[in-house]
Amino acid sequence: MIAGLLQRPDMPHPLTLTSLPLFPLSTVLFPGGTLALRVFEVRYLDMVRKCQLAGAPFGVVALTAGQEVRRAGAPEEQFQPQGTLAVIEELHTPQPGLMTLRCRGTERFQVTHQRRLPHGLWLADVQQLPGDPHVPVPPDLQRAAAMLEQVLAARHGGAGPAPTPEQLQDCGWLANRWCELLPVPMELKQHLMTLDSPLVRLELVGDMLERLGIAP
Repeated sequence: MIAGLLQRPDMPHPLTLTSLPLFPLSTVLFPGGTLALRVFEVRYLDMVRKCQLAGAPFGVVALTAGQEVRRAGAPEEQFQPQGTLAVIEELHTPQPGLMTLRCRGTERFQVTHQRRLPHGLWLADVQQLPGDPHVPVPPDLQRAAAMLEQVLAARHGGAGPAPTPEQLQDCGWLANRWCELLPVPMELKQHLMTLDSPLVRLELVGDMLERLGIAP
């Protein structure tokens, strides 16, 4: 049940993960983003334990039908074919049958095959999607960088690490953080997450900021 890596001999990085456990959620995880989870279903408690022991990721995919928690008679989960790998950074067990964890999004992936185990856990074979290349923020979008710095400072109240100048000047990182914050439908967030061009993603974010009256 833990992701295994397949690597082409002529390529330096893994291209494919096999039997990746999936966590379908009513959210979109972006690379570089954080995700807090409370886990209590047996299928996910077992998954989290195994991922933690193996130091392996699981995949977060956005639901298109069904619910995060299984209920008798509810429709089966359906989810987007693209998602993001989540690496566990913190894990706590405040009581038996409950885990709280903080995860960080890393690489995007495309599901190539999926199957559900008898106890309800989804496994998938996935192909990693290309990571964002570093693209400097152009002059006409510098306002989005300055505003995000202010928003994050206000949200964190001065606590927690502030974004670095390098992050604020990277189109992909900047766009992803705005995508997490903006009050837009999950389907739109999913579309933005799957865009291969970080500059296009940030340009669309800039348009949304203007339409929402957040940017001049």
